[in-house]
Amino acid sequence: MNQYLQAKQGDFTNALDFFKKEIGSLRTGRANPSVLDIVQVEAYGVMNPLNAVGNIAVTDSRSIVIAAWDKGVMKNIEKAIVEADLGFGVVNEGDKIRLTVPPLTEENRKELVKKLSEKMEKVRIILRGVRDNVKNIIEKAFEDKEMSEDDKFRFIKELDEFSAKKNDELKDIRDRKEKDIMEI
Repeated sequence: MNQYLQAKQGDFTNALDFFKKEIGSLRTGRANPSVLDIVQVEAYGVMNPLNAVGNIAVTDSRSIVIAAWDKGVMKNIEKAIVEADLGFGVVNEGDKIRLTVPPLTEENRKELVKKLSEKMEKVRIILRGVRDNVKNIIEKAFEDKEMSEDDKFRFIKELDEFSAKKNDELKDIRDRKEKDIMEI
């Protein structure tokens, strides 16, 4: 791998990691605690991620239980989950909050797949931007006579192959998530 591509390889990986984190919040028909990653709870005057103020456990395929470490923030946890509008049934049982994951309708599934595709397209644009950036660096190095024309074409070909591989990885991640969403 050439030094220009190697220097920006982390940007490609960061884009894929960002996509994985983004789609983790898309719910499937099963209970998954990662959908709660976006929930911020006010505790002690500061906004905290939900997993910082309580324990999150999946009890079965349709239920998530949240037990706060401090019972004084239970109302705030309940409020934050309701405001996040995740589509869960929220029941405050006093010492814990039980979330029930309703089964997805066909319409919900199609809407989630549409959101998934939109998120993938945003990441494709990011990948394309990183690729264009590396290509510009290679072309600038060629113009500054830091490499031969053969090296330039070889480096660009290597960049295109690497970029295609990352796009394929992105598509694989998307396809797996779509399969989870569409699974009944």
